[in-house]
Amino acid sequence: MFPTFDIQAFLHQFLYDKKDPLLFNNGFFVYLFFVFILLYFAFRNNVRVRTNIFCFFSLYFFYKASGFFVVLVIISAIADFILSNAIYRQHNKARKKLLLTISIVFNLSLLFYFKYTNFFIDILNSGFNTYVGFLNIILPIGISFYTFENISYTVDVYRGEFVPVKKFNEYLLFLSFFPKLVMGPIVRAKDFVPQISRPYSINQEDFSVGFWLVLTGLFKKLIISDYITLNYVNYIFDAPAKHTGLECLFAVYGYAIVIYCDFSGYTNIAIGIARWLGYKIPPNFLSPYQSKDITEFWRRWHISLSSWLRDYLYIPLGGNRKGKFRTYLHLFITMLIGGFWHGASYNYIVWGGLHGTALAIHKLWNEKTKSIASKWNKYSFYNTITLLITFHFVCFCWIFFHTKTFAQSVEMINQIVHHFNMDAWGKFWSNYHSVIWMMALGFVLHAVPENWSDRISFKLQRLNLAGFAVIFFVFLLAYGFYKSSEAVLPIYLQF
Repeated sequence: MFPTFDIQAFLHQFLYDKKDPLLFNNGFFVYLFFVFILLYFAFRNNVRVRTNIFCFFSLYFFYKASGFFVVLVIISAIADFILSNAIYRQHNKARKKLLLTISIVFNLSLLFYFKYTNFFIDILNSGFNTYVGFLNIILPIGISFYTFENISYTVDVYRGEFVPVKKFNEYLLFLSFFPKLVMGPIVRAKDFVPQISRPYSINQEDFSVGFWLVLTGLFKKLIISDYITLNYVNYIFDAPAKHTGLECLFAVYGYAIVIYCDFSGYTNIAIGIARWLGYKIPPNFLSPYQSKDITEFWRRWHISLSSWLRDYLYIPLGGNRKGKFRTYLHLFITMLIGGFWHGASYNYIVWGGLHGTALAIHKLWNEKTKSIASKWNKYSFYNTITLLITFHFVCFCWIFFHTKTFAQSVEMINQIVHHFNMDAWGKFWSNYHSVIWMMALGFVLHAVPENWSDRISFKLQRLNLAGFAVIFFVFLLAYGFYKSSEAVLPIYLQF
């Protein structure tokens, strides 16, 4: 008997499945990407066809990841393509500003409807004792990221910093570029668009750098982050009151490495794949837990978001140009909005407010200690203390970021403060030693200097294809050993 071929099951693989969205770690992506690479390479010298192939694949990738919400990306692209060119052609300042306002309102309206409608209905019901029913709204994947890209595009055109593209497929590619569409990084048009029409070429350096980024990204996400998440962090965070202060504290440390490995891992994969396709995207993470103060942390963490908030929110608010108090206020407002950008939850607002307050305090501290700060920075002991303070403050804020409710955040803090007992260490180590070792591995890899990664990718250029295959096979063995039957969706997929 020959096995029967189920044509319906085969065709179903090409349709969106909400239980199995298409991501980089999905096996089906490998087959699609292989077909795409063949077509992309075949038409590499024809910019128009190459761009259209890229657009089609990116939109299909997004359809497989989020279903018919792909229509929102197309609508956003059409609207902002038209508006950006209208802004560029318009010489009347008032009309120009009106067009920019229309673009910003349009993009924010989509974001607010899908992301914040039910949140404000809840506030309305709580504040005015009304009974407005919640709407059945599903949050589109990636809407926060491509909304910010649309806004930065039209603002840059308005400021005269960028000439808008005249071909719609180029704008559509900028917005829908599949490596970064779902979870960023947030890419600026002036960095990305000029690369579209460049001749496609990939050398040994591009391949080895891309390979190293993809491999390390997969390792951080699929092995370190997923293992700690499933075997410890989720278990503790779901019911902190049921666990000791020691378990809760290590869950916070665990989540710190989980969110870093999860998000930076996915970002590495995105940047690596882009490098293979002839596009260079700036890094989004630079060992953030090595920061010695909160300002440095935000120069190293989610760089594309922090720089976006600085250029399109903090500076337009007035930045540091309107006195010291206004500077502190602008920092607080910027981070408060940055927290709210992450989701419609009081916890995110608290998280953003804490970071905004810390940034303002650090700026004040720098001003008051300016004369002696340079002397202190020469001592490794002082730098170690500031690094530990910064890290633990960031970890404290992660509690509000990850818990589902404010009450749950308070429970977690209460357990750590009032129910912490080192006598429980023996049982704790016995139950979770494998998780602790994985956390230690994550922090050790994070502590590796950034230039080490560059050195390794440089040395990889000496390998032939068989060498790359052996390295990837070793990774697959490690992944097979630690792989869980339960899939863990990327954390930033919800934003």
